[in-house]
Amino acid sequence: MYDTSDSHPDIHWPSGFSPADAHSFHRAQAVVPGPPQRAFTLLTDVASWPSWVPGCEEVSAVTLTQTFEVFWAGHRFEVFVGESVPPRRIGWLGIGGGVTLYQAWLLTEIEGGTEVVVENAVRADVPKALDTLSRAWAEQLNELWLAQLGKLSEQPPSRDTTA
Repeated sequence: MYDTSDSHPDIHWPSGFSPADAHSFHRAQAVVPGPPQRAFTLLTDVASWPSWVPGCEEVSAVTLTQTFEVFWAGHRFEVFVGESVPPRRIGWLGIGGGVTLYQAWLLTEIEGGTEVVVENAVRADVPKALDTLSRAWAEQLNELWLAQLGKLSEQPPSRDTTA
């Protein structure tokens, strides 16, 4: 459905979720300060998502587990971690609100920080309606995640040294 040449060659797609299979696909990239480990730590600290992920209201897990629930934009999503290769890549499948999406993150160390690539492949019960609406939705979602990740990456995570 989408041109697969838009996808980064190092993104690993699960069966049925490549850009060619998706009803909607979007890719965004940015450079954030700090090493890939810092960005990976922020992305996998799921308990902190409500404080920085746009629209995330609640997460059922304290730490990254193979499955957890996220309440996002008024919808419950069950999330399954599909790939976790610290600190280089992570991908998860979210199912909820009539939408199934796979979001893949690729973190590459470059001079001056970390290049972050995020791609979303979306499938839905109503592909025609999703196709006209979700490109803008996925684009906005990716850009907001990247902006927030960039802000948080400017400073290393604080550590409680009083314990």
